[in-house]
Parts: sequence; structure tokens; C-alpha cells
Amino acid sequence: MIRHLKALKESLEGKPLAVRSSHWSTVRKHHLQKQPTCAACGGTQKLQVHHKQPYHLHPDLELEPTNLITLCEYGDIDCHFNIGHYRDWKSFNPNVELDAAEELSSLSQCHTTSQPGKP
Repeated sequence: MIRHLKALKESLEGKPLAVRSSHWSTVRKHHLQKQPTCAACGGTQKLQVHHKQPYHLHPDLELEPTNLITLCEYGDIDCHFNIGHYRDWKSFNPNVELDAAEELSSLSQCHTTSQPGKP
């Protein structure tokens, strides 16, 4: 029942309606233990486990570890919404893994070049 209510709440927020597997919470927990930071910004707050191929389109991949990536929903950064969904919950980014890696790399370069005393 709770899974259905959560799916309805997410649908009202604009996310596609789909009820998750009863195994989802365990898979999600294990994924976050293996990948505990946002793949796009390195953040550790408000983490979401994003499906590279959306589970409402590919239900067979819902629990597949290789179909998962950690993205945050933190403040204005909101990598889950901005990178994972192109700022539209009804859309998805087929290149989310590559785009997240590029974003993380650009942030790392920015932090490296802006440190005092470094060229």
C-alpha cells in the first residue's frame, strides 16, 4: 500500500507513474553503499538512485545494478532532475552516465584551479 501511495505522490509531482518492485528498497540500499556520492557533483546529501533506462519503460531493468546511478536532489544543483531528466520529469537522459562524469570532471577541474597558491 505504501509503495502505491509513494508512486501516486511522485506522479502528482510530475514523475511518471509506476509502482516499484518489493525488492527495490534492498537494491537501492545496496547501490548507495557501493556508490555513496552523486556521480555528477560528488555530493552526499539527498541522494537518489536513478535508472539509466527508466523502469516505467524497461521494467525488466528496474533491479539491474548496471542500470543504476547515484544522483542528488540537493538544492539548485539537483543533478537527478537537471542531468538525469533534462529538467523534465517526463524525459530521461540516455547519456546520463557520460554527462554525469563530464560534470564531475569539470567541477573537479574548477576546484583544482581555484585553490589559492596553485597555478
